[in-house]
Amino acid sequence: MISWIQKYFQHHFKTIFAILLAVTIISFIFTIGASPGIGRADRRVTERQVFGYNLASQDDQARLFGDASLSAELQFGYSPESAEVQSYAYQRAASLALADELHTPAPSKQEIADFIKTLRIFATQDGQFDAQRYATFRDSLKTNPRLSESSVSRVLADDVRIAKVQKLIAGPGYVLPSDVKFKLEQSDASWTLGVATVDYASFNPAIPATDAVVAKFFDENSFRYEIPPRVVVTYADFSAVPLVATINVSEADVRAAYYANPSRYPKPAPDPKAAPKPAASEDPFTAVRAQVETTVKVDRARQLAMKNASDFSYALYERKLTPGTPEFDAFLAAQHIALKPLAPFTREAGPAELGTSPDIAAEAFHLNKERTYSDALAAPAGAVVLFWKETQPTRKPLLSEVRSQVLADYIDGEKRKRFVELGRTLRATIEARLKAGDSFDQAVAAAASANAVKIAAKTTAPFTRRQPPPDLDYSVFGTLERLEKGRVSDMTITKDHGFIVYAADRKFPDFRETNPQFASARAELAAGSARLTMGSYLNDVVTAELKKSEPKPE
Repeated sequence: MISWIQKYFQHHFKTIFAILLAVTIISFIFTIGASPGIGRADRRVTERQVFGYNLASQDDQARLFGDASLSAELQFGYSPESAEVQSYAYQRAASLALADELHTPAPSKQEIADFIKTLRIFATQDGQFDAQRYATFRDSLKTNPRLSESSVSRVLADDVRIAKVQKLIAGPGYVLPSDVKFKLEQSDASWTLGVATVDYASFNPAIPATDAVVAKFFDENSFRYEIPPRVVVTYADFSAVPLVATINVSEADVRAAYYANPSRYPKPAPDPKAAPKPAASEDPFTAVRAQVETTVKVDRARQLAMKNASDFSYALYERKLTPGTPEFDAFLAAQHIALKPLAPFTREAGPAELGTSPDIAAEAFHLNKERTYSDALAAPAGAVVLFWKETQPTRKPLLSEVRSQVLADYIDGEKRKRFVELGRTLRATIEARLKAGDSFDQAVAAAASANAVKIAAKTTAPFTRRQPPPDLDYSVFGTLERLEKGRVSDMTITKDHGFIVYAADRKFPDFRETNPQFASARAELAAGSARLTMGSYLNDVVTAELKKSEPKPE
């Protein structure tokens, strides 16, 4: 028995280590990589107080980061990454500590109700509060073993107090009149533009490409055509598809899977032919039950496929079977397994037959003459075990092998260079014709005729950046930063077109403080300034608090 355990651990060390590492990460997810001191203290440290939370206590950690995660999901409408939760949790704890210090009272029921209506998780696409979403959320709490209504109420009450304190810290926000003027100029200046769209596809300059020119380009850019190392493997396929029909799940299993992650199972679109049902009678779980059951079965089939592949790999190890030997072939035949080939693939682009999996590619490149087969690996349809045949080293191909690609790259590069030169010529022609008294359309037509290229010209109606024309290419807006009235821009090049912009007219907005837009812009900038002030202050508070309890080096 001891011998078997030793062999099993030796063969599956990576898998077992990964499982243990995952358990450790889950237990200490919020302490690993935290601010200075967390996760690096000596094991004898049993207490580290930060805003009333003992970071050496798993219970306090769960409360600190769990409350922050719930708060963020309610306010932002999605579950943030752990690193974002960490920062948010510390700022949230700092705000609550300041609320206690300032004796901020507990919120009233009306304040909490008003706050709930501002939460994004209960908002429709147009930002309006959806009472039905809120009711569905409350109903889900009744059957959710991980979250209670009392916990949600406590977090919401804390968030109301936090909002009051943060508003006080932020202050009114300070903005200079010049900042408001610049913002108004950017958003409310009225533009009338002439836009010349140069068709890149219609530009076909004669580009000589002799053998000598192509060879020279290949020599100067040979690094672009190096063939990276490729591995050649076969694989034993353990598909989960035929296993799905053998999986049985209970009603309790299906319900548990749904309530563990309801967002994984979106409600299907209603059948327009079906009779409408009263909203109160709709059960979110009933609507997606079949989908949940199928998902549970598929997940378990994948787990079973992975176990079968792992048992197969271990059996090879235990029997000391070597690929290519009669004993190995006999074992495969007894298991009714036929190895399947894979086209050679690189480390960066995994096998296309297995979904270009980066994990499979990485494991394949760990195989060699000494280690000829892999452990069980997850695959799109289940699991696989890889068998190494050879690793092809990096090599520089002959020009004859890649000549078509080299020729295409050379022509494309030369065409781009000449397209840039064309842009300068077109701009000069358009400017000259405009100065001579031509209209924009006439100037563009003259430039197109002189250079044998297809150009479409149009003049926009007056618009502002706040309300831009829906059919105006986004790249045109980049030219407005440095374009004065009456001037013609350089050509901006995209993948398929070049754009030359003529500022036919530009009218500035009213910069007087009596203008309602001035007050609106000032309020928007002030709110942003206030948020920056609040965030900076809380960051300083958090840094100081963490430093107080940072373990001292011995």
